[in-house]
Amino acid sequence: MQFHETLRGIITVLNTPFKETGEIDAIGMERNVGYALEAGVAGFLVPAMAGEVGFLSDEERATVVSTALNGVKGRVPVIGGASADTPEARLFWTQKLVNLGCDGVLVSIPYASNDQYEREVREIAAAEPPFLMLQDWSSDGPGIPVSLVTRLLETIPCFKCLKIEVQDSGPKYTGVLAATGGRLHVSGGWAVTQMIDGLDRGVHAFLPTGLHRTYVRIYALYRQGRRNEAEALFERLRPVLSYSNQDLSCSIHFFKQLLWRQGVFATPRIRQPLAHPVDTSRCEAMLSLAQDIENSCFVTLDTPETL
Repeated sequence: MQFHETLRGIITVLNTPFKETGEIDAIGMERNVGYALEAGVAGFLVPAMAGEVGFLSDEERATVVSTALNGVKGRVPVIGGASADTPEARLFWTQKLVNLGCDGVLVSIPYASNDQYEREVREIAAAEPPFLMLQDWSSDGPGIPVSLVTRLLETIPCFKCLKIEVQDSGPKYTGVLAATGGRLHVSGGWAVTQMIDGLDRGVHAFLPTGLHRTYVRIYALYRQGRRNEAEALFERLRPVLSYSNQDLSCSIHFFKQLLWRQGVFATPRIRQPLAHPVDTSRCEAMLSLAQDIENSCFVTLDTPETL
């Protein structure tokens, strides 16, 4: 079985929980890992932007990875987030994450030119991560050229995965899958708002935050050939995503509030500054809706029902 067939489904991007004192809440992290595993996620990514990685010390960053690994105990892959501001820091974290025991490493490398990008990918690959996931991220453009993605796949054995988060993610999914003959594992992150379209295009996995049962159920229904039910459940979720995905800080705030209300996190504390004041009434309404949807998904996946 090829790699892209073994990592299908929902790969949860873990939030970082904090105690009232501001320290990392390892127990909250372990509870979230257990909740996600019970829901049926296919893996984890830690730490990433949703984990407020830019607001963690080096020691805290290593702690959240170790805590996740200890909680997972090898049951599903744990992908360590090695993204950082400089090539030197990205290489350092790749080596650190390999030594900690991560099953794979994700890194986001700013694209300036084909030569620059390929050189930096090869430096990361030389650290010998079990597998390498590149984050193809661009808020206002097409991201990494598809021709370069294909060349990297052909010449760098550990490069197995591409997480696509670009301006037009749908067409990029299709373009990459076609150019690589479906051999590259393709996933979507922030573009989870187009989840059904991504599934229709053949995307292998999605990397959302929170709502573990809901996302797993949507994916499972779709894979069972029950696309209409998957789409109906996703449409129930759409107002929540429209609210939470306004910007990164809003997403972090929202999903920490949700996990706190679910009794997973001890506090909803965040370090990421909010980009805008919280619309309290709207947030409350969407939290209630999210909890209702998540509770409705605590069912056997192969039992048809009206959601």
